[in-house]
Amino acid sequence: MKNLAKIFIIGIIFNTCIFSISYGQDLLELITQSHKQEEVVHPVYDFEYIPDFNYKEVSQRVRVMETDLPFELNESIYSFVDYFTVRNRSYTKMVLARKDTYFPLFEEVLARHNMPEDIKFLAIIESGLNPKAKSRVGAMGLWQFMPATGRMFHMDANNDIDERMDPELSTEAAAKYLKSLYNMFGTWELALAAYNCGPGNVRKAIRKSGGKKTFWGVYDHLPRETRSYVPQFQAMIYVLRHADDHNLVLEEATFPIAYEKIKFNQELDLEKLAEISGTCIEDLERLNPSILDRKIPSSHRDLALRIPKAKAEYLTTNKDWIGDSLKISPSQMVAVHETKYIPQATTAANRITYKVKSGDALGKIAHSYGTSVDNLKKWNSLSSNTIKVGQVLHIYNGKGQNGFSNNIASSESGKESSMGTNTYTVQPGDSLWLISKKLDGVTIDQIKKLNNLNNNQIKPGQKLIIG
Repeated sequence: MKNLAKIFIIGIIFNTCIFSISYGQDLLELITQSHKQEEVVHPVYDFEYIPDFNYKEVSQRVRVMETDLPFELNESIYSFVDYFTVRNRSYTKMVLARKDTYFPLFEEVLARHNMPEDIKFLAIIESGLNPKAKSRVGAMGLWQFMPATGRMFHMDANNDIDERMDPELSTEAAAKYLKSLYNMFGTWELALAAYNCGPGNVRKAIRKSGGKKTFWGVYDHLPRETRSYVPQFQAMIYVLRHADDHNLVLEEATFPIAYEKIKFNQELDLEKLAEISGTCIEDLERLNPSILDRKIPSSHRDLALRIPKAKAEYLTTNKDWIGDSLKISPSQMVAVHETKYIPQATTAANRITYKVKSGDALGKIAHSYGTSVDNLKKWNSLSSNTIKVGQVLHIYNGKGQNGFSNNIASSESGKESSMGTNTYTVQPGDSLWLISKKLDGVTIDQIKKLNNLNNNQIKPGQKLIIG
């Protein structure tokens, strides 16, 4: 019996050892695999360096900082310095990238009104320099005008145009409003507070404070949002003045688009204008944020459209025919801009070779030849609207070499002759200016005189005497 017990004990010890060895081997293998995995995986960490700073350092910088709106640092302002330089650096970098687009405009308007230049920083707190910014209560634009306040400064707001989003109009209105608030309260800090919460609330705060007329004197009696509004503004002045000290490095700037203004004095579809002129629709939208649906309605026909400077000369020179083209009715516009691509028509017999000249754009060429930009791109394997001077384009239209039916040649080629008189049948997309350019030596005035026309309006299918 004792021998049996010994054997049992020895067996247990043996199995335990075997298990321990097996477990140890498994554990060793697991650790080895883990090390192998660690050797293969190389995580990359992208930590941004944020310099340390303290209240004393910021206070010293504020005391010597050049600003036309000086202030003393306090805990409230300092907390927002920390917010913009540490906790929300992405917001600060965003406005750093946008400031060169809008600050020159702000500076020009503020100087004209004899106001402190540093008021320009207020638009950062209001909208983050986003002209399309909309608050939860309906304030809009760079300077966040409510509809009623916008109307006070003659800014229309409807489903087509919202002038509160126009950078120039809203900046002019903001300058006038802020100056009136300054004249009302005597300090810029109180004027800024009134801009945020309304002059009525500032008067109430002055009354509750026992007649104190400084922002910090009435601070406790202002609405909660306004109590942080002015300190945020003052903190932002410091932060942008000392961006380098806080390693707020501009990564991708938003470059302003140089522009000129052109009045078309008519309804306008920005998409059609972009197609005809070869202008980038995104540039037109960025320059004209107050146009809500890419259309200028007849109620705002006198609106001056901002055009990229690179396209301004071309559009100014060709404004007449472009304007006429944009007046075409929707059904006619389909004929001009949505001509279907018909492969069967692309034969050598009706192919025209066109060499791109200076000032040309696909929209202009398509218009001249009674086709669409899409067709030109398909016929010439173009992936974009970009063309170069000297580039050769193939155009298929079954028409004559100057881009319209040969109704100016012999009768068998389509000419309509009556007692020696040549006539021209108006094509979709034609204008008197365009026809005069197609017909060498014939002017708009001559066409109008020959056809007893009182204006430049013509219709597709209309027959014109041309000589």
